[in-house]
Amino acid sequence: MVTGNVFKYGDNVDTDVIIPARYLNAPSPAELAKHCMEDIDAAYAASVKPGDIMVGGWNFGCGSSREHAPMAIQASGASCVIAASFARIFYRNAINIGFPILECPEAAQAIGNGDTVSVDFSTGVIEDKTTGQTFQAAAFPAFINNIIEKGGLLPYLKARQNKKG
Repeated sequence: MVTGNVFKYGDNVDTDVIIPARYLNAPSPAELAKHCMEDIDAAYAASVKPGDIMVGGWNFGCGSSREHAPMAIQASGASCVIAASFARIFYRNAINIGFPILECPEAAQAIGNGDTVSVDFSTGVIEDKTTGQTFQAAAFPAFINNIIEKGGLLPYLKARQNKKG
């Protein structure tokens, strides 16, 4: 369960907007985070607090297949992204690094910039504390939840291998 303030964006937020290509050689996720969303929201990186939540419209994360995009959002302190829909490669890259994302068109439409929102990843329940509205996103299947809980696909696979001996 996480609770945070919302940074809301529109439809078709592409990976070049999430982290501009000029920063792809940044030496660390922390450096990427300093430039996250800067071309559409110059105040984002300085304003986001640990646990805050990003909300987007349709086709969030479209564009190139770079894993830098979900990494920059995660490193910025955001706890998750809620969107009407995600580009499939962004969705997979987010899960691969252990960053939770939820598809819920109703929540993405209704939640406002600056609202306080709680998300229960185990049930998929999204509650807008500002308006009192509740939304239902699909909960992650157990195997994806395990990947996220382990911090990404590689830590998950290493833990599985160690468990096998």
